[in-house]
Amino acid sequence: MTDSAGTETSPRDVDKSGIEKAGIDKAGIVIAALLAAVALVLVYDANQIPATTMYGMGPQVMPVVIAIGLGILALANLIDAIRGNLPPRESADPVAVLLILVGLALLIAIIGFGGGFILATTALFVTTSAAFGRRAFITDLVIGALLTTLIYMAFDRLLTLSLPAGPLERLL
Repeated sequence: MTDSAGTETSPRDVDKSGIEKAGIDKAGIVIAALLAAVALVLVYDANQIPATTMYGMGPQVMPVVIAIGLGILALANLIDAIRGNLPPRESADPVAVLLILVGLALLIAIIGFGGGFILATTALFVTTSAAFGRRAFITDLVIGALLTTLIYMAFDRLLTLSLPAGPLERLL
């Protein structure tokens, strides 16, 4: 097979539409393996949860459902990595990555020092918004506080699940 410049190409290098195909994506294979490993850890952990219900579904069901989803994602990623169909990766912005890591550290620190879910998740929301290039900090602070308050209320009142409580949560 020859291309438009007259050079010889093998049939494996070009697909049916004439687009040149990439080789095996090694990073994609590593990502697929990591996804599969996380799925296996979830299944193992779910099997360690003691069965407290005599009927129906217990607490071990949802980790298995998530593990199945991760397994499917790992398999699809592996297939695309072997075929070379994964899109080219963009370069990472170190400032954005640092902002997200700072947000995660703030989340852990605020919850660890008793600040509660609303303050901690609002801090994560604001730093993640900044990482994506948004510079309306006050607006993001208000949006984050409103969203996290609604989420806290939904978990606390509707689902009766407790999230880390701090001074704001005690006011509600």
